[in-house]
Amino acid sequence: MIKKKRNRSRPPGSFENRLQKFAEDSRIAARKLPPGREREMLMKKARQTETVMEVSEWLTFRK
Repeated sequence: MIKKKRNRSRPPGSFENRLQKFAEDSRIAARKLPPGREREMLMKKARQTETVMEVSEWLTFRK
């Protein structure tokens, strides 16, 4: 049995920067779509991501 080697590289950028970029990309993509379910789902993901960013910030400042 051959074991797979675990990828131990870190993603580029900080967690907060990646969240920020994801939220921005989601909003940009949503603006390009006509009103509808897909657009609303992208906007919802952007709002959820911003909420995660706020919670992460709160946890960081609690130290």
